Amino acid sequence: QLQLVESGGGLVQPGGSLRLSCVLSGSDLTNYGIGWFRQAPGKEREGISCISWSGRNIQYADSVKGRLVISRDTANNTVYLQMNSLKPEDTADYYCAAILSGLCRRLPDPNLYRFWGQGTQVTVSS
Repeated sequence: QLQLVESGGGLVQPGGSLRLSCVLSGSDLTNYGIGWFRQAPGKEREGISCISWSGRNIQYADSVKGRLVISRDTANNTVYLQMNSLKPEDTADYYCAAILSGLCRRLPDPNLYRFWGQGTQVTVSS
């Protein structure tokens, strides 16, 4: 059974940085596309970035483009989301999810991802 575990969330001041991690177990990362999603209180879950199973395709939502960087370490079965220049509106619960053979040719749709982590909370506040 594929499992995903996120970590790295926390409280950060505006303009600060965080690096979220998503560790996969139960299968090889190279079999899956990985999406990062966030959900703010009272809002729908939105896809903000993804990386394809090959690592060659990457997408970012306009709201995070230029500030967030997705990367992966296949040796450690881990996907990262480096978050820079954080804003209060980035405050949300952040989730990673996996889709088998995901191509990441567009922003990730949460309805298409089967395997989810438990989430990690990010709060951007002074």
